Amino acid sequence: MLTSEELDRVCVVLVRARNPNNIGAAARAMHDFGLHHLRVVNDYAVPFESARSAIDASEVLANARVCASVAEAVADCTLVVGTTAVGERDLQHELLPLPDAAPRLRAELHRGVGSNQAANAGRVALLFGSEKTGLSNEELSHCNFLLTVPMQQYEDLRHPSMNLGQAVAVCLYELVRDPSASSLGATPPSGTIPATTHSTMESPISAAERERLTALLGEVLEATEYTRRHPANSDAAQIRRLVRRMAMDASDSPIWMGILRQTLWKLRSSCAD
Repeated sequence: MLTSEELDRVCVVLVRARNPNNIGAAARAMHDFGLHHLRVVNDYAVPFESARSAIDASEVLANARVCASVAEAVADCTLVVGTTAVGERDLQHELLPLPDAAPRLRAELHRGVGSNQAANAGRVALLFGSEKTGLSNEELSHCNFLLTVPMQQYEDLRHPSMNLGQAVAVCLYELVRDPSASSLGATPPSGTIPATTHSTMESPISAAERERLTALLGEVLEATEYTRRHPANSDAAQIRRLVRRMAMDASDSPIWMGILRQTLWKLRSSCAD
């Protein structure tokens, strides 16, 4: 089981959730499994406000953060994992079945516990999308990898999916359960990007730092006119995924930021001459 310190570093992020009952069910699941940090990204406040007054897990909802964007919601996290029912989407991320994803999440939470690395240990975020559309490609671009809950396939149902509140409960159970329990041994859905070996960095980069690096790289691409010549390769989600695949740790980030700032300064100086 996870320690109280590790549980305190898990964030559940609900993106564009529309049903107050689902928000309430997610909060109840968090309360039942010992989690406290709920973050809600929504364009409107009505579902969240209704949920606050309608369910039992009042402490979780009372302390929930309302964020303007996914970037804001995961800024202090070093591992961001999105959830998806897959369907016919063209995923640009590594996709793992939940039983295989949970050990990675636990490994990130175990990082530095009881040592001098604990101060650098970041949070882990689990992203859940809208009941109707799930997470968009832009929202998924903030994720390190994706997980899916394996479900029974039916001939008359093209894309089986799980209720939002249920999905949160199932994912949190798998995260907090005793890791010595037997694995479900699920097989990833066909057509998905296969899992790769996960290397644990000494000091992981936060999502906020990765977003700053993404923005600076975007400025360099604008200054070199790469975005004009190759617009199909230059949207923000693609650049964000590119930066994520670099697998930098916290010591690499300031070096890359310095390189990009110097490049940008040189480009702008040349244009001014």
